Amino acid sequence: MIQFDGVTKRYVDGTVAVDDLTLQIPTGQITVLVGPSGCGKTTTLRMINRLIEPTSGTITIDGEDVRAQDPARLRRGIGYVIQHAGLFPHRTIVDNIATVPYLLGWDKKKARTTALELMERVGLDTKMARRYPYQLSGGQQQRVGVARALAADPPVMLMDEPFSAVDPIVRKSLQDEFIRLQSELRKTIAFVTHDIDEAVKLGHTVAVFKVGGVLAQHSTPDELLAAPADDFVREFLGGEKGLKRLRFNRDLDRQDEPGVEAAER
Repeated sequence: MIQFDGVTKRYVDGTVAVDDLTLQIPTGQITVLVGPSGCGKTTTLRMINRLIEPTSGTITIDGEDVRAQDPARLRRGIGYVIQHAGLFPHRTIVDNIATVPYLLGWDKKKARTTALELMERVGLDTKMARRYPYQLSGGQQQRVGVARALAADPPVMLMDEPFSAVDPIVRKSLQDEFIRLQSELRKTIAFVTHDIDEAVKLGHTVAVFKVGGVLAQHSTPDELLAAPADDFVREFLGGEKGLKRLRFNRDLDRQDEPGVEAAER
């Protein structure tokens, strides 16, 4: 579990990016951070692995304060996926995926074997293993990014708008693949997006942020759609028409989930 207790990030010019945030990201679930540009969602994510240091407050992972840990060691134990994948252009796909295992001192054969297994798991043909990132499509590169984040089997994954740079059809495919993977792996995931449709589809819980880094609402997607906390959340969801559309889309997504039809009979 990731726990934020009274966390604030204030920059030297006085700008408050995150304001007194208290938030729980449950173990084995996807918590989606969503909101307009400048609301502090990416700052919140990056404070977990100390790419950004909080001004005040405490962040713990399974009860251990992240600031008590060596930053490099902390990051090696957390999967991190970003927009455009962030792959090393001079490394082959198999070596990109094996990056963290190499840093952890794994034997090269073991690291590459694990990388090949992960390629299959994220839906990539292992024949691509010796290719370079420029030889892959955007969607394939994002799959490599997910595989790389999983390579050392971290319990926690941070995902910063990982699917936003691809076209809608590829994006849906990546979302569906991600849901399938999470059903098998049960990672603790903090996922940032600006897309409320994506948040409602992927999240076990959704945290909606206002500009200024204020948490407006944190609830399950169904609770969010049924009872927006205030006018800001309602408008962010798209007003009454947007709520109806999101409910309809979520109902369609849930029909595809294993066991849903049987459970609802």
